[in-house]
Amino acid sequence: MKLKKWVTERHLRPHQTTKAEISNLLAIVERDSRDAMVSELSIDARFVTAYNAALKLCTVVLYASGYRTSGAGAHFYTIEAMSEILMEGARKDADYLDACRTQRNHAEYDFVDVASDEEVEELIQFVGELKARVLTWMEKNHNDLMP
Repeated sequence: MKLKKWVTERHLRPHQTTKAEISNLLAIVERDSRDAMVSELSIDARFVTAYNAALKLCTVVLYASGYRTSGAGAHFYTIEAMSEILMEGARKDADYLDACRTQRNHAEYDFVDVASDEEVEELIQFVGELKARVLTWMEKNHNDLMP
């Protein structure tokens, strides 16, 4: 598994999470999922906010598995770790989120009008689906951390 290699390379480090930490991350997912639907925000802001909700779901998986990111590339390793941990079907999800990560970076640092309405709606739907998968995985594997 790549996780141990990434610890050795110092991209990840051991982390013991708490129920409160997981609860807070899930609360951020809820907030950002709602905020991404606010039509008064720019389309780029909605995209960035929806992306953040997805990233927090990946963070839940990473933290519950006993790791956290360390150093540069935190978003990349958080997304990749989700794929390694959840395995089945998660490679496709990680590839999609990595493309969203690049688009989010452009929206945050380089350009305006990076996202479209369709891309935001697709990402919001993806967040809902990923949330269901993550919560099911948490209940099965880390029920003691569930809020």
